[in-house]
Amino acid sequence: RCVLKELESLGKALYGAKLIAQRFQVRNCSHHKDPVSGSACLLSMIEEGNPHRFFIATQDQDLANKVKKKAGVPLLFIIQNTMVLDKPSSKSLAFVQKLQTNQLVPEHQKQSIVQLKEKEGLAKQEGEKRRKRKRAGGPNPLSCLKKKKKKTQEGQEPSAEKKKRRKRKRNRVKAEAVQSVQKNEEE
Repeated sequence: RCVLKELESLGKALYGAKLIAQRFQVRNCSHHKDPVSGSACLLSMIEEGNPHRFFIATQDQDLANKVKKKAGVPLLFIIQNTMVLDKPSSKSLAFVQKLQTNQLVPEHQKQSIVQLKEKEGLAKQEGEKRRKRKRAGGPNPLSCLKKKKKKTQEGQEPSAEKKKRRKRKRNRVKAEAVQSVQKNEEE
């Protein structure tokens, strides 16, 4: 409501902006009786950790800088007729990181883990640090050459001796048999 009141007070120059703002759902603020400036009203609505999960859309750099200082408030702005969602601020990123680490293990469980470690003697002692032993390793097997095969005294490989090829024998028909067959055919 404070933003609409401010747009009304600025006159005809921002009449179009006022019509656009009236189309959206109007949120009631605590300044109902005595309205304040639009930026002050928006900042008061997101003060306590942004409980209603509001997005702030503004072209005002001062308001944008103030919003970036608060964690968990998305910021929208317009560049050449396009709405752009600004990247999360460093405060928001740090807040999310803190939430994630706290959600992994609750605080009371962390304390009970520390107590149990102390009982069992597993708690880290500052003076005692273990070093890992370096083990001697062989050469890289990919960088080694393959071993050469040994040759026999004759100069042939042993595998050649084992394999003997069979030679195919031709059955030659004797010339006399051929001549006799030819004579039988002529008669």
